[in-house]
Amino acid sequence: MSLAAVLLPIALAVIMFGLGLGLAPADFRRVLQYPKASVIALACQVLVLPAVCLALVLLFGLPPVLAVGMMLLAASPGGTTANLYSHLFGGDVALNVTLTAINSVLAVFTLPLITNLSIGFFGAEAGTLGLQFDKSVQVFAIVLVPVAIGMLARARFTAFAERMHTPVKITSAVILALVIVASVLQELDNIGGYIRDVGLITLLFSVVSLAVGYWAPRLARVGRRQAIASCMEIGIHNATLSITVAAGLLANTQMAIPSATYGVLMFFTAAVAGFLLRARKEEPVAAGS
Repeated sequence: MSLAAVLLPIALAVIMFGLGLGLAPADFRRVLQYPKASVIALACQVLVLPAVCLALVLLFGLPPVLAVGMMLLAASPGGTTANLYSHLFGGDVALNVTLTAINSVLAVFTLPLITNLSIGFFGAEAGTLGLQFDKSVQVFAIVLVPVAIGMLARARFTAFAERMHTPVKITSAVILALVIVASVLQELDNIGGYIRDVGLITLLFSVVSLAVGYWAPRLARVGRRQAIASCMEIGIHNATLSITVAAGLLANTQMAIPSATYGVLMFFTAAVAGFLLRARKEEPVAAGS
């Protein structure tokens, strides 16, 4: 298990508590009142991105094992890291938390389905994948429990929560930077080989995922903050989950190479996307999105 795989859940649990300090029940009621952003983001996750990934895999002519590894990555839900990036770059964090929870449930069904279809289509030598309910429970624990505790603290100690908003945001950025450094150092010996094998395709997939996540909602007249949330949720896949499935459940370390490569690159592509989106001026959007 990589150092990042150990540190990231702990760091994210702390960060999610901080995000909970800035949320109130009204934020989640607003998501339910304007469901368009949620529906579009989930459609992109379940339908659009696997199709895009399949097109890239066929275009690059990847070997079967790496092709299945890419499809496994595409089928993985948005990671909890998306909540942090959305927080840092002005997204609707309540929408992110909602999407992460729903995505985790959907992935119980969609991840095994897409992976098994890919194994059959590409003829890779691997076993079949069952429903990963336990992984969804882990995501729920990391995301929802700390957020709920943070929201409870905000309700009970409102003044404290408001004072902590800026320090928590700074601390979150520092923790993220440390995780990125740990990820790069952990894979330093392997990065060259990874980039040679799947560097370009994972980079393209990351960029396309972020672009689809932002522009699909915006073209549907969804608000900018919700589009940023969708960008991060759809653009940041749970590489830790897909690595665990490939190397652990399917016992194929080569199949985990695309996710391992993506897991390093996505920190940087998502950061670039966040800075670019934050620099864009707000544009008027129709009400009720």
